Amino acid sequence: MTSHDASVRRASGQQERLDRGKRAARFGILANAVLAAFKLVAGIAGHSYALVADAIESSADVASSTIVLGGLQVAGREPDETYPFGYGKAETLAAAVVALMLLGASTAIGIESLREIRTPHHAPAWWTLVVLVVVMVVKAALSRWVGGVASEIGSASVKGDAWHHMSDALTSAAAFIGISVALIGGAGWESADDWAALAASVVIAVNGVLLLLPAVADLMDRSAGADVLEGIRGCAVAVDGVHAIEKLAVRRVGLGYRVVVHVQADPSLSLRDAHTLGGVVSRAIHQHVSHVQSVVVHMEPFDAAQD
Repeated sequence: MTSHDASVRRASGQQERLDRGKRAARFGILANAVLAAFKLVAGIAGHSYALVADAIESSADVASSTIVLGGLQVAGREPDETYPFGYGKAETLAAAVVALMLLGASTAIGIESLREIRTPHHAPAWWTLVVLVVVMVVKAALSRWVGGVASEIGSASVKGDAWHHMSDALTSAAAFIGISVALIGGAGWESADDWAALAASVVIAVNGVLLLLPAVADLMDRSAGADVLEGIRGCAVAVDGVHAIEKLAVRRVGLGYRVVVHVQADPSLSLRDAHTLGGVVSRAIHQHVSHVQSVVVHMEPFDAAQD
C-alpha cells in the first residue's frame, strides 16, 4: 500500500467516526426535545418540581447535543493555511462547553429546589411516577448507546453527551424517590420531591466537573495515556534498523492523536536511507495504533556508549 493510499484510508476512517458521532448527536437532539416537552407538561400538571427540573436538564441536553454536533462538524474540516494542524480541537472545545452547561444546569436546579423547599405546595400526583419510569428507561438506554459510540470513535464531546443522558436518568431516579416519599409520607412530606431535585443537582455538578477536567487537559496538550505511549514506542522500536527511541510526545487532538517521535539509528546511514527508515516507522505506527492522525519522525544518530 502506498503512503497516499494509507493517507486516504486514514481520512476515510476518521470521516466515518465523525459521521457516527454526528448521528448520535442528532438522535440525542430529537430524543431530548421530545422528553423535555413531555416532562415539563407532566411536571406542571402533576405539581412536581423534580420533574420540572428534569425537563430543564433535558432542555440543556438539547443545547449540549447541538454543540456536540457543531463541534464534530468543525473538527471534520481539512487543514488549511489558517489552521495547518486542522480543526480537531473544536471537538474538545465542544466537550468543555457541554461540561460547563452541566454545571450551569446543576446550579439553576439547585437554586430553584431550595426556593421550592421553602415554599408550601401540593404533593405531586401519583401518575408522575409512571412518567419517570418511562424517562429513566429511555435515557439509560440512550446513554448506553451514545456512550458505546463515544468509546468506539474516541470522542470526548460525544462521551459528554452520553453523560448528559445518564445525568437525566439520575435526576429522574432521584425525582422518583422524592415523589414516592412525598406520596407515602403524606401531609408534611411534600418537599421530599424538591429535596430529590436538590440531590440530583449535586450529581449533575459532579458529572460536569468530571467531564470538564479531561477536556481542559486535552486543550492544554496533556500527554496521552501510558497505554497509548507504550503502544507507539513498541511499534517504533520493532522496526528493523531502529536502535532506540530518544523522545516521544503524543497529544490528543479531537478524535485522534498527533505523534512526535525521535528515533535513534545507525549514524552511518545516508540521508536518503534515514528518511526511508523514518517513513517505515511512521507507517508502522499508523497501521498498528488506533486513531493516530499524524506522525512526525526525527532521525537521530545512535550512540551506544551514551545510551
